[in-house]
Amino acid sequence: MTMMSSMTRGFDVKLLLPPDEAMERFFASCVLPVPLVETVALAQARLRILASDVVASEPLPDAPRSTMDGFAIRAAAAPSSLRIVGEVRMGERAARVVGAGEAMRVPTGGVLPLGTDAVVRIEDACVEGERVTVSHRVESGACSVPRGADVRAGEHLLSSGRRIGAPELAVLASLGVAAVPVYRQPLVGVISSGDELVAPSQAPREGEVRDSNRYAIAASLEALGARVRHYATVRDDRGALHEELRSALRACDAVVVSGGSSVGAQDRTPETVDALGEPGAIVHGLRVRPGKPTLLGAVGSKPVIGLPGNPLSALLVLEAVAAPIFTRLAGTSIAYAEREGRLAEPLHVPEGWTWHVPALLDGDMVRPLPVHSFATSLAARASGYIVAVGTRAAGDRVRLRRFLCGGGG
Repeated sequence: MTMMSSMTRGFDVKLLLPPDEAMERFFASCVLPVPLVETVALAQARLRILASDVVASEPLPDAPRSTMDGFAIRAAAAPSSLRIVGEVRMGERAARVVGAGEAMRVPTGGVLPLGTDAVVRIEDACVEGERVTVSHRVESGACSVPRGADVRAGEHLLSSGRRIGAPELAVLASLGVAAVPVYRQPLVGVISSGDELVAPSQAPREGEVRDSNRYAIAASLEALGARVRHYATVRDDRGALHEELRSALRACDAVVVSGGSSVGAQDRTPETVDALGEPGAIVHGLRVRPGKPTLLGAVGSKPVIGLPGNPLSALLVLEAVAAPIFTRLAGTSIAYAEREGRLAEPLHVPEGWTWHVPALLDGDMVRPLPVHSFATSLAARASGYIVAVGTRAAGDRVRLRRFLCGGGG
């Protein structure tokens, strides 16, 4: 059931869906395409989404290695005086087997020579000429790691859908994966709508505002795994939005429109999406604060998300509600960074509503901030936001969710 076709003024609150139900309706009405796979060089794989599982083809390390500078010996030979028969060089295996009465110098990370099963730290040994005296008992495996101690051959290490960061790059490089299969990044068009909007470089006249939404939206989309293409700011005109949105849909995998999704006379997004093709406007209006006028729609298999023009509303709805649409297009799932704390004051949330409340984390206390959806700075002042369903009392444990592309707040 779409909310927009029968309304000209206001929303019928009884018909508004909570966010989870709205997303279920969206996914039931719009079948997203399976992400395509491409192969990139290891150096270009950072922050991309892995498109296949990674299973170790070999053990790591590939041979027993020393964890200390010292002497490789047979543990059963200690305590005793041993003849030094050479040195292990980094990157090489010793040319000979070490016998029971012998020892070989070995550096940290060096491969243990055949015939040895332990290392004596250099500070625990007494060296005189070509002999080393070990005066204590030594356990087999001392100061060394066995073959495969880090990774076993055949071990599952990374799963498809995982974002590739520094730890993942280290694993891939260690296993010799120089060409990495990743999901193609979906291209998302961003359109701003409103007569009042001017470019950030322009001095606004009275009644005008600089367009901040498109940059915040773009940053969040990129954090969700997408590439972004900016389209022109369109005026409050049905024809202009229709042409720009149609152009964006031809080139992009999805489109986000900021502004024009409410129910005022100049809010054209829902009817424009309907005019461009089925399924059109799937859900218009959510039982959520801020962000009630949100539009979830699609043309064919391409999502069109209409966000409120108010900066805080637009950012919170994109990250807290619509994010799964874009992570599915990118071949991954959403992972929020959260901190837990105690609520500093009560939150009185009406039954059936979901509030996204910016808040500050002060030690163990989570302090809600006044919600002004028009405020551009509020998200930057906050440590994150609370997802509140139902009234919460002061002192309740709550989770503070960081913004996906948050700065240093």
